[in-house]
Amino acid sequence: MISTVVNRLEEGIIALLLAAMTSLTFVNVVMRYVFNSGLTWALEVTEFLFAWLILFGMSYGVKVGSHIGVDALVRLFPRQVQRAVGLIVVAAGILYSSWLIIGGWELVSFNHMLEMEAEDSPVMLWFVYLIMPVGAALLAFRLAQVGWRIITGQQTGFNLADEAREAIDQIAPKGNDDDPNASAKPNS
Repeated sequence: MISTVVNRLEEGIIALLLAAMTSLTFVNVVMRYVFNSGLTWALEVTEFLFAWLILFGMSYGVKVGSHIGVDALVRLFPRQVQRAVGLIVVAAGILYSSWLIIGGWELVSFNHMLEMEAEDSPVMLWFVYLIMPVGAALLAFRLAQVGWRIITGQQTGFNLADEAREAIDQIAPKGNDDDPNASAKPNS
């Protein structure tokens, strides 16, 4: 239940941030080159939205397994060693997330106390920096989910994107019987 709500909320916010960045940039470009004017605050707000997108995207990348890593050596080990390495990676990620949560919260508190606004837009800086502890908490939540799946044996290690395997699969011949030039895949 909580996982479904977080999934939908996370995907919705990422889509909204991307749409807002694209729309704001498009409107500003049209205003600048067609009407010879522009929004003075648009670049700054786009940078804030981009930072939010990145920090929300960290946890989403863990969820869908799109983070890139080098695990060729880890894959050579037996499953138990792969699981142990996966748990070490998860623990390191949660430690990193914890530092971001603590440091981000201190930054938010400090800027809230100072009541500072952004330079070009009427946005309070504490609100802009709020993504640090929120994004890091989401990352820790996703890493904890991965850790639980490793502990319960549902996955072997930290799922990483395998771009090399995807590229090989895309260019590998399919073994089409109609094409005499296509070589068939060897039987395993």
